[in-house]
Amino acid sequence: MARFTSFDGTELAYREAGEGTPLVVLAGGPGRASEYLETLGGLDAFRRLIVLDNRGTGESGEPVDPFTYRRDMLVRDVEMLRRHLALELVDVLGHSAGAGIAMGYAADFPDRVGKLVLLTPALRSVGLSPEQSDWDTFLAARVNEPWFESATTALERNAAGDDSVENRVAASPLLYARWDERSQAHANAELGQWKYSVALGYNAEGAFVPGVLRRAIADFDHPVLVYACSVDPISPVRRCAELAELFPDATLYVHEGVGHYPWVEEPEQVAGQIAAFLDD
Repeated sequence: MARFTSFDGTELAYREAGEGTPLVVLAGGPGRASEYLETLGGLDAFRRLIVLDNRGTGESGEPVDPFTYRRDMLVRDVEMLRRHLALELVDVLGHSAGAGIAMGYAADFPDRVGKLVLLTPALRSVGLSPEQSDWDTFLAARVNEPWFESATTALERNAAGDDSVENRVAASPLLYARWDERSQAHANAELGQWKYSVALGYNAEGAFVPGVLRRAIADFDHPVLVYACSVDPISPVRRCAELAELFPDATLYVHEGVGHYPWVEEPEQVAGQIAAFLDD
């Protein structure tokens, strides 16, 4: 892992894979080490991936002030990484909660972003979180799965205050279209990758001002790919379509039959679709 010092003196780590034009990759969770992203289905065959461990996760250091875990503060780490790499312009990909960071970066530093990829994006930062009707529709479609009762019980425990990583993993079958060995291994890896304190800081009071971010991205006229998946309760397709409408130049792509981590289930399609957008 390579390292750099961010704006407040915290030492952050990032890994590189592949060659060619750089693509800065921002992990979600929030609070999960970036290794869960792997190579995004082999995207490193097309791009030089620069994958950041957000502060407090993976190999990155913990800040003195936990206030800096906030979503809007993490944007500053992306800018410090760009400066460290001495890149005038960067393409940026954010997955899930990482998409909230990516959108914040595009809003605060629009002249530093080339193309923007929002991969199964978390939507709270722009006020488009799934509604109860979205969850009802999703759960009704999966009620016959053998894991359904245990996974939804874990959701209920979470609503009651169980924020343990073990409970998160217990609910994780809901995030994959196919609960096979590959998906199970990917989900179970979170046991050693996720930190509650970082997730709590990401979502701290003041981190989300949807109206401000909406106005900012309305002026972001660079190409944007909103990558939605049809079996994803975190980023419903209809809400991703609304997100795409907020940008002047956004393309909505819907990957059918996969969940929140599409590169786990259909890697070649994910890598190929993102590479085609970036190279267009």
